[in-house]
Amino acid sequence: MDEPQTQQWFLRKFEDGSMFGPLAFDQLERWAASAQVAPHDVISTDQVSWIKAPMLPQLAMDWLVEVTSERYYGPTTLGSIQEFVRLGDIDGETFIINACDGSRTRVQDIPGLLEGAAAMEDVDLVESAPHVSGIEIKMREQIRELEQTLAEERRALQELEQRYQELEQKHNALLGGNR
Repeated sequence: MDEPQTQQWFLRKFEDGSMFGPLAFDQLERWAASAQVAPHDVISTDQVSWIKAPMLPQLAMDWLVEVTSERYYGPTTLGSIQEFVRLGDIDGETFIINACDGSRTRVQDIPGLLEGAAAMEDVDLVESAPHVSGIEIKMREQIRELEQTLAEERRALQELEQRYQELEQKHNALLGGNR
């Protein structure tokens, strides 16, 4: 198999299925480093066999962002983490985990990471690049919580409707017996 750096690549976005390519590896690598390749996006050299982007070690998608003590985003790149800081999705207090060695540290404790996020303000992205949306942690968490609450409320409503029908049947039976 050829080295990844010498191959042409295709990127298919998980969210909407949009396809990009053929791309030189260095372009794919830049996109991964600037939060334009998400953990569920898939890549291919032949458009037949696809793998999730983090499975290609050369993209260095080796970091997990600790959203909460039980929820994580990633794996992603340090460059993506800088972009998330720049977008305000996370801050220096956010913990990140190196998936290669398991080490856990705050964003602010990695030399140059916060400064690099500030420097990214001036970087122009190529027009044909995938849309940069950030990880939208807060929004996704709220959606997940609302969906869970909605499911619980629907279950409660079904139980109440079933109980109402049972009581209505008893009521009708009592009315029928009094005639």
